[in-house]
Amino acid sequence: MAETDAGWRPRVVALDIDGTLLKWVDGQSAPYETIPPRIYDAVHRALDAGAHIVLASGRSPHGMTGIADLLDIPRDGADRLWIVASNGAVIFRYPPMEVVHEETFDAAPAVAAVLEHHPQALVAVEERGIAGYLVNRHFPEGELSGEQVITDVADIIGEPVSRVVIRDPDATAEDFVELAARLGLHGTDYVVGWTAWLDLAPVGVSKASGVQHVCDQLGLTAADVLAIGDGRNDIEMLGWAGRGVAMGQAVQEVIDAADDVTATVHDEGAAVEMERWFPA
Repeated sequence: MAETDAGWRPRVVALDIDGTLLKWVDGQSAPYETIPPRIYDAVHRALDAGAHIVLASGRSPHGMTGIADLLDIPRDGADRLWIVASNGAVIFRYPPMEVVHEETFDAAPAVAAVLEHHPQALVAVEERGIAGYLVNRHFPEGELSGEQVITDVADIIGEPVSRVVIRDPDATAEDFVELAARLGLHGTDYVVGWTAWLDLAPVGVSKASGVQHVCDQLGLTAADVLAIGDGRNDIEMLGWAGRGVAMGQAVQEVIDAADDVTATVHDEGAAVEMERWFPA
């Protein structure tokens, strides 16, 4: 975690999506994938100042391009956008979508270990050819973007993959935190979400490694990055960036990894932080 110097201004703004740019579903009538005007304006002021916007999410690639479209980035005549997907395992340019880097691993041992303790868990692996996922059973509506194709677990993880999602609607996030720590999940890195949602990825792969790859291509460093996020999958990125900022509703371990805390997603905390560096 670097200290920002006097006169520092971010040259890269790495933004999580769910819980950072987008408010969680809370029964309101507005569509979930709605970018608040204040956030939209803050993003475009950053662009006006010459900063690079990088979307960094646990979402699969096809679940992220629509957010870029809602933000109207890249702008006409600008270079294609850099997007870090699948918690850093997939990096692509857009538009059109062009995967430029992907990390894969053998997920079979880790998945088998988790299913031994949660035999009814749902398992999913992104399958870009179908713009969706291979799943052993359907996930709850709205949790995965794209088509879900029912497939045996052995076939889902029969080849190296970039990311595996394991979900147990009958368990809690705390159950998965304890299980992941107990198992060690050798050969993988893992992230537990807000619910009993476990992301498995190759060792050393995170949003931090993904944004680092982008910085390498841009000739910049971690010290140039402002990163904003709210989830456990943001911890590495917030600690790595020159300035890492946790959303106000983040759990304590995320806040502890950050340099600062902004307002909650319901109060447009991402815009509040960006406005500090790119005022109206």
